[in-house]
Amino acid sequence: MGCDASYICTFLSVFFYDLIYLSPIIVFLLVLVSTLGISIGKIEGWSTGSSLYHAFINATTVGYGDIKPEKPASRALAVINAFVGLIFAGIIVGIGVHAVETAMTAEF
Repeated sequence: MGCDASYICTFLSVFFYDLIYLSPIIVFLLVLVSTLGISIGKIEGWSTGSSLYHAFINATTVGYGDIKPEKPASRALAVINAFVGLIFAGIIVGIGVHAVETAMTAEF
């Protein structure tokens, strides 16, 4: 079994269909990450850009450490933000796995 154009087309079509199908959940999670980030930034006194930067770095679990919350309330929100990011990443990985399974079992 090789990787040919029909496999790739099947994978991409299923992947994008699933992304569109789950877009309300994905958008909700992105808005939640942004809202949590802005809330953390307001508590810490950061700019909006720095707040969103921290939110998405935290949600993707990269965590550079260049901006970090110092106050207990913002630290608690950062933990919640990380869990929301894990849910988001799990959904994207699940979509990818579903697309690979569908492409692998499709008859060409």
